[in-house]
Amino acid sequence: MSQSISATWSTVEVNAPQKLVSPEKLSNYDLILRCQEGIKPDRAAFAELLQRYQSHVEKILYHLAPDWQDRADLAQEVWIRVYRNIKRLKEPVKFKGWLSRIATNLFYDELRKRKRVAHPLSLDAPRIMSDGEMDWEIASDLPSPDENLTTREFYEQLQVAIADLPEVFRTTIVLREIEGMAYEEIAQITGVSLGTVKSRIARARARLQTVLQNYLEE
Repeated sequence: MSQSISATWSTVEVNAPQKLVSPEKLSNYDLILRCQEGIKPDRAAFAELLQRYQSHVEKILYHLAPDWQDRADLAQEVWIRVYRNIKRLKEPVKFKGWLSRIATNLFYDELRKRKRVAHPLSLDAPRIMSDGEMDWEIASDLPSPDENLTTREFYEQLQVAIADLPEVFRTTIVLREIEGMAYEEIAQITGVSLGTVKSRIARARARLQTVLQNYLEE
């Protein structure tokens, strides 16, 4: 009799609904999995995901468009796209890179809609190095007021040139030059070989250098 009761109780314990762990206690990986469950992402889990990665989105948009007054609106649109498409992310471990691509592509989509935006990239003018590569320096502030017209035109042409790159080149060069990621990290995020990453970056730099040659010479 006691064995029967014990067996019945064990069955009840197994079949009883398990209490969900609160989102703030989940790892990033498990949090993303939680967001991918159900018809729509779990609201509490998605709110926690947004809180953890909001600064990352803001950092990307600041580097891309430091003088845009509507960066908060762009950030909101990034998360709308994440909410709508997170179930399509096959490898949750690559979420950060996926998020970076969404933010970057949104910026360039918006950039194409605008006829003229001054200095969307806080980059010092690139210099040609001895190995043939361009040395890019990320500036923490907007270009100083005393910069001449040629330099301002360079920034404007730079944004257009990057926007015109094929998406795979644009994503790779932004991850490298704007976010400062290592080649190995970019390879992991984009799911291609290290050699492919280096090739894309080299080709992107070559295209930008060709387009901006007049400004680089000056």
